[in-house]
Amino acid sequence: MQQLSAQDAQFLYMESDDNLTHVTAVYIYDPSTAAGGKVRFKDIIRHVESRLDASPVFTRRLVHVPFELDYPYWADDEFFDIEFHMRHGRLPEPGDWRQFCILMARYHSRPIAMQRPPWEMYVVEGLDNIEGFPPGSYAIAIKVHHAAVDGASAMKFFGSLCDIDAEGTPAFEADATKFERAPKPTLVEMLGRAIINNATSPVRMFDTVLRSAPMLYQAYQNIVRPDDDSAGVPHTRFNVTVSAHKMFDATVFDLADFKTIRQAVDGATINDVVLAVCSGGLRRYLLHHGELPDRSLVAWVPINARPRKGASADPGNGGNRITAMTTRIFTDIEDRLARLREIVKTTRRSKEAKAGLSARLMTDLTQHVPAATQVLAGRLVLRAGMAPKVCNLFISNVPGPQTTLYMNGAKILHTYAMAPLANGMGLFIATPSYDRQISFSVTSTREILPDIDFFMDCLRGALDDLLESANNAIDAANVSAPKEVAPQ
Repeated sequence: MQQLSAQDAQFLYMESDDNLTHVTAVYIYDPSTAAGGKVRFKDIIRHVESRLDASPVFTRRLVHVPFELDYPYWADDEFFDIEFHMRHGRLPEPGDWRQFCILMARYHSRPIAMQRPPWEMYVVEGLDNIEGFPPGSYAIAIKVHHAAVDGASAMKFFGSLCDIDAEGTPAFEADATKFERAPKPTLVEMLGRAIINNATSPVRMFDTVLRSAPMLYQAYQNIVRPDDDSAGVPHTRFNVTVSAHKMFDATVFDLADFKTIRQAVDGATINDVVLAVCSGGLRRYLLHHGELPDRSLVAWVPINARPRKGASADPGNGGNRITAMTTRIFTDIEDRLARLREIVKTTRRSKEAKAGLSARLMTDLTQHVPAATQVLAGRLVLRAGMAPKVCNLFISNVPGPQTTLYMNGAKILHTYAMAPLANGMGLFIATPSYDRQISFSVTSTREILPDIDFFMDCLRGALDDLLESANNAIDAANVSAPKEVAPQ
């Protein structure tokens, strides 16, 4: 029996009518590389059906324990029907980028049928009036519940449908023996395990607290004697109750520009540059509206907790294996490179768990919380709007494949992503990268970000400014560097 972990289950318990906890990936395809230059909906259904063995997420549904006495289980859907999960539509006239963003936002705002395997796919044709999209381009939006995947496992789930060439060579080889069958657990089996899990969870939590005592002590010292007068989370327009009316927009940058900017500051990573671009964009946007706080905004940044090496360490069963850090992004600093330098320093401290209470510790502790307690905590903390005490927004950078991928012979041009929001945290910036590009995909609501197109302009301007400053710094360093004199 495969049971959800506490981290998986919390995405079920955090869900509300206005804030659904699924993720949506959007892929843009150019069918000119496919046989005959066209891909039909029935071809896509047939292709997905041929890849069902690549991930158990495709065919397993949730089975809940009565009264939520324990975490739910995954079980094979005995009535699985692939056509239930796949839909087909066309972009309304005039078929431009604005209509596409509106359609994707509406699709992301609708719940998944949770009595079935928690995923669905929407094929959208008619993308004929969007700049940069070849004639005949179409989109595939894939929605999957966060209880089944995190950012890294979602990339593998989506990637299982991709090919490395137009001839149909899978990007990931399916191994039908890797996933054992998951029959529906009986009521006796679920209640028996619930008794054991609820009896042992206090012991396991106590052991975690003892092992984490030094971290707890350091966190206490930082709280009672903070060394940073600017600590705390300022209130912004993003820290309000979130409605069901989601908004989406995206812009695509060259990954090479981020690599150039990284060279201007010692120790900077691509993730640091992503944070700096988000910071610059937010600073521009809030200054324009006269709403920039004196203190820096704080971002919640997920971190992949899977082993870096060896696919065997993570067999691809999906689920969530993430931790996170909260970090200031220094929107209060005007100088662009100085802002990036401070981001580099603070993310390094956060990853080493030297600033504040480590999110890793909270992740460890929640693994041992009984299911009924998780249900109550999820509803009280996020539905009651406690999130503004933690951060102002989410920023998630998920590296993707840097080679061209295909599906049904059609080449993937761009990838975008939409993610859940929560009361008090009404802005999510996801930055998936693909084929030497990185897209800044923004999820918010109509009330919080009514001028989302202007916010996208702010992000583009922030990158241009940062790139200009980085090139100037690199040029200056090259001019001042001593030149070697060739021996005579």
